Amino acid sequence: MAGPTEAREHTVSNRTMELIVSGGFILAAILVMYDNWRIGARWLDDGPQAGYFPFYIGLIMFIASATTFTVNILAGADHTSFVERTQLKQVLMVLVPTIAFVVLIGLLGIYIAGFVFITFFMMWLGKYPAYKAVPIAIAVPLFLFVMFELWFLVPLPKGPIEAALGY
Repeated sequence: MAGPTEAREHTVSNRTMELIVSGGFILAAILVMYDNWRIGARWLDDGPQAGYFPFYIGLIMFIASATTFTVNILAGADHTSFVERTQLKQVLMVLVPTIAFVVLIGLLGIYIAGFVFITFFMMWLGKYPAYKAVPIAIAVPLFLFVMFELWFLVPLPKGPIEAALGY
């Protein structure tokens, strides 16, 4: 029987996660197969249609995912923990700001969002003082701007500040 510490730490079982992930892959495989069948997944006299190979990749993905799903359904109850609360907290400490970074790219552009992201991570997780974090957070996006926009001529998502500067 699990002790009080183990009961508090348990979040979700391995079996539950296997069912969720394999179920998601089943749905993705069905979508891949459907869409590629729609555009043509047959072999014609002159060779394969555009969806032939992607359809069969989707079929392989479906078979593997359905097998995993079925094995976990038939296996019965599994009480082993997929992740402990402390581990989940550490993952979320990185995941949530990263999601915010992606949203900020759409609003502010990649360079300003990068500045905010680097500053936040250095000061919050790294515990660096602002006088160390801010120069790095300015230098990295500035270097990337010069490298991508000026040297390689590869445009990256820009926000209102870059637009105001003519980029």
